[in-house]
Amino acid sequence: MIRLLGRHLMNISQTIGEMLKLLVQTLYYFKEAPRNRAAIFRQLADIGIGTFPITLLMALFIGMVLALQTGSSLAFYGTQNVIGSIVGLSMVKELGPVMTSLLVAGRVGSAMAAEVGAMEIYEEIAALKTLEINPVRYLAMPRLIACLAAVPALVVFAIFVGVAGGAVVSKVNPKINVPYGVYYDSLVSSLEYMDVCKGLLKATVFGGIIAQVGCYVGFKTTGGARGIGRSTTRSVVLSFLLIFIANYFLTRLML
Repeated sequence: MIRLLGRHLMNISQTIGEMLKLLVQTLYYFKEAPRNRAAIFRQLADIGIGTFPITLLMALFIGMVLALQTGSSLAFYGTQNVIGSIVGLSMVKELGPVMTSLLVAGRVGSAMAAEVGAMEIYEEIAALKTLEINPVRYLAMPRLIACLAAVPALVVFAIFVGVAGGAVVSKVNPKINVPYGVYYDSLVSSLEYMDVCKGLLKATVFGGIIAQVGCYVGFKTTGGARGIGRSTTRSVVLSFLLIFIANYFLTRLML
């Protein structure tokens, strides 16, 4: 058991070290971003525009369900007028960044791992090295920049839609029956500028995690078509885990 535990700890330490090394290399090639504008814009379109509709749909129902559950409980005590602040703060500080990042990790992060993994399996990355094209600059850097920009932008739209969905439910549900004006007055009175900044900072960190995990797992892919499938699953699981861990520590630091 001790040997098994030690082996797992060594594997975890090696993975962390390799991911940090990849991050440093990717950040180093940020200076090449102007020469890789086309690749960055392609990734932005795939991440941002491709994920936009489902993000709005997810945010709408999250805001509606949050208002429905919270409003019903608050109405029991006659304090439903504060539902705007509860829905708004929840969407801005937690649900918006976390749920949007999980959605992007499931849709985009897995695709990154599969695409880069397929290139590794079929020796396209080796061909890039033969042509003296650095794979980190060509593959990882555009994806990281795109995720750092696209995920916070998606979170902004998710927050607006989630808050609007909560307002509609708060108004039309007879048990809650909070007017739109009261809802938004409660929201504005409790929401501060720093709350929005903290939520967007979380989204930026989560976006970086998604891109780095997807590229790292893709570079480490082995074993043919089955290996690509394993890498896709590993990318999603690892991204989810790191997002939850990062969310805890970021929340602790921002209190």
